[in-house]
Amino acid sequence: MQGIRDWIPTELKIGYIQSLLRCGFDTIDFGSFVSPKAIPQMVDTAEVLAGLDLSGTESKLLAIVANVRGAEDAVRHKEIDYLGYPFSISENFQMRNTHKTIDQSIDVLKEILELANKNDKEVVTYLSMGFGNPYGDPWNVDIVGDWANRLAKMGVRILSLSDTVGTSTPEVIDYLYSNLIPEYPEIEFGAHLHTTPSSWHEKVNAAFEAGCSRFDGAIQGFGGCPMAKDELTGNMPTEKMLSYFTTKKVDTNINTMAFESAHNEATKIFTKYY
Repeated sequence: MQGIRDWIPTELKIGYIQSLLRCGFDTIDFGSFVSPKAIPQMVDTAEVLAGLDLSGTESKLLAIVANVRGAEDAVRHKEIDYLGYPFSISENFQMRNTHKTIDQSIDVLKEILELANKNDKEVVTYLSMGFGNPYGDPWNVDIVGDWANRLAKMGVRILSLSDTVGTSTPEVIDYLYSNLIPEYPEIEFGAHLHTTPSSWHEKVNAAFEAGCSRFDGAIQGFGGCPMAKDELTGNMPTEKMLSYFTTKKVDTNINTMAFESAHNEATKIFTKYY
C-alpha cells in the first residue's frame, strides 16, 4: 500500500490486515512508522494497529521504521513484535530511501537495536540491494558478505537479503545463501525478493534449495518499493510461493480457506487503488 497515492481508508486497511491475520502466517508486515511527508499512505499505522483484533491469531506483527523517531513510536505498542529497518549497501539508494548516508544509517541501526532490546522487540534488518545494484555503486558477493559480517557483530539476528529492484539471478541467490547461512548459524536469513511475473519460480527455488526458510511476499505481487518504482517488478506473489512450497511438501501452516478470503480482499482493494 505504501506506494499508492490515492488514500486507502483506514477501515479497509484494518479489514485487509485482519484477513491476513486469520491465515496462519508467521509474521504480518502491517504498517510503517515513517514520515507522513515521504509516505502519506502510512500516516494511520497506529490507528490500523488499534483496530486489529489479535485475540485469535498467533501471527506476529512487524512495523517498518526508517529512523530512530519511527522506532520510538513503534516500541510504544506492545502488540508489535518486530521493527523492520531497511539498510542499503547502496549509498545512492540509502539516500533515496531514508535520506541518510550508509555511515549515518549504521548509527541509526545501532540505536534501533538498543531500543528494541530495551522494549522486548526484535529487529529485522533488510539488506537492500543485497543481490545487485543498478545505481552504479560497487557491488559483488564479497561486499554483501562483508556487510553480513559487520551487521552480525552489531547484534543483528534476523537479516533479510532484499532484491529491491528485481536484479537477482538464481546463481547469485544460491551463492549468497549457501555461503552465509552456514557461516552465521546465529542469524535467521530471510529472502525479500522482488520479481517480474516470469522469474518468481527460479528465485524462490534458488533461495529455498540453498537453505533459506524465511520468505516475504505480497498477495498477487502487488506493490514493490516506492523509492525504486518499476512497473514490471513487484513483490513476490504469496500465492506463487505457497504453490511452490506445496510441491516441496513443506507445511506452511496456512489455512487455505482463510487465504482465499484474504486473496479476495486483496483483489477488491488493490484493483481499485493500485
